[in-house]
Amino acid sequence: MSQESLDSDPEPHAASDADSFDSLFLGSEEGTAAYRDAIEQAVDVVANTLGESESPYAGASPEAIEAQLSSFDCLPESGAGLDETLDHVSEEILAETIRVAHSACGAHLHCPPMIPGLAAEVLLTAANQSLDSWDQSGAATILEQQMVDTLAETFGYGADADGVFTSGGTQSNFMGLLLARNKVADERFDHWVTDDGLPPEADRLRILCSADAHFTAKQSAAQLGLGENAVVTVETDDEHRMCTDALDETLETLDAEGLVPFALVATAGTTDFGSIDPLPELAARAHEHDLWFHVDAAYGGALAFSDTHREKLAAIECADSIAVDFHKLFYQPISCGAFLLQDGANYQYIQRHAAYLNPESDDEAGVPNLVSKSVQTTRRFDALKPYMTFRALGRQRLAEVIDSTLELASETAASLRERDRFTCPHSPTLNAVVFRYIPEHTPSDADSDQYTGAINEQIRDTLLNDGRAVVARTEVDGVASLKFTLLNPRTTLADIESLLDDIEQVGRELESSAVEAQT
Repeated sequence: MSQESLDSDPEPHAASDADSFDSLFLGSEEGTAAYRDAIEQAVDVVANTLGESESPYAGASPEAIEAQLSSFDCLPESGAGLDETLDHVSEEILAETIRVAHSACGAHLHCPPMIPGLAAEVLLTAANQSLDSWDQSGAATILEQQMVDTLAETFGYGADADGVFTSGGTQSNFMGLLLARNKVADERFDHWVTDDGLPPEADRLRILCSADAHFTAKQSAAQLGLGENAVVTVETDDEHRMCTDALDETLETLDAEGLVPFALVATAGTTDFGSIDPLPELAARAHEHDLWFHVDAAYGGALAFSDTHREKLAAIECADSIAVDFHKLFYQPISCGAFLLQDGANYQYIQRHAAYLNPESDDEAGVPNLVSKSVQTTRRFDALKPYMTFRALGRQRLAEVIDSTLELASETAASLRERDRFTCPHSPTLNAVVFRYIPEHTPSDADSDQYTGAINEQIRDTLLNDGRAVVARTEVDGVASLKFTLLNPRTTLADIESLLDDIEQVGRELESSAVEAQT
């Protein structure tokens, strides 16, 4: 080909176009400079919008936000540039989000993330490792395995333990029941679910959990093809823990009906009361009846790091599997959880090989591909977040953070009991405090419980709509109640006292309005 032909070839032009993409990706000097600028601008947005907010929420209604955002095109024909886009996101979107770091934000198990975890997010998103195969992750795979080993040891597991990082408790609970279902099909019915689907006896399989267990027990049963009716709930005691006498009666009934209980789910931290089921007694029942024992410790698992409260998890090491969340009491950015397995050999029940990811020859060569340990394929390097937090703080300092919120919950409950217009029906186990504002007068034509519940619902809505506080709602014995989920270590008793004053003021105003409406 002549020189003239080379000069007119379109390929050099194509290469020039590719060069224009350098500012969009890491990998070049121009890309690195663009990345630094973008991150610096993003940090400014976070600091200015979320760093020191005056209220936990701006107070806009869903309808108002929808109307505000509907004028913006999610996919414009021509881009606006990063500078304008960051300004838009800061002013129109982040400004209308919930401020999880504010002391008056305490509705859900939704924590303010620690700074080391936020720093880890910057690193892991830029590295963009995928934890399904070794050749997509390198050291990330090894670190995740080491973190799993550390967690397994912390919870009292032995050398045969294994596990994997997950998106959170929902996925971890699903994995525990998935393995339990496949194992019982194999061992009791000589049926390999992976190849042949559910056995004919599947309609007899039952899962046991407390009446206060997380909804993911039923959700998992539905997703596993067993149906929600396969979940048998056991009544709880006055502290909202599974009642062992009721469990014994339930097991006898199931046996008499020819049904096959195969999994017992214990809860270490219910979402409403933070209650922890009696793990030693449940572990003994599971062993006696040959049940897979799964502990949902998504909320309360962090107590394993506390010298003061660790005994509340006694016998958790007897569990066949454990669900742990790091985006709750470990204060990590969403999403980050772990599934721990007492006997790693049970991974055989979900193992599979894909030639392009984890061929069997890799197993023989000792290549650490993790895809067969998870129900996900592509997975983030989320293990870096707790790793950096653990390294930066150490166990003792982390335990102090965890313990401080439990102490605040106890102080809050005591304060509620000293106030005439409140009732607190339980002693906190973790850092959830359920309570109720008690109206001074109930209209003569109103049901007392319904009226009280309605007032509490209105208090919660008023505080949220005013942007003054984000407080949770739940039901206790069929009556609407309020709840503080005290996951913010920066919240003080003085903050809580001020918020209780606001709740009482709003309650009295609502009562006055109700009286005026009657006259």
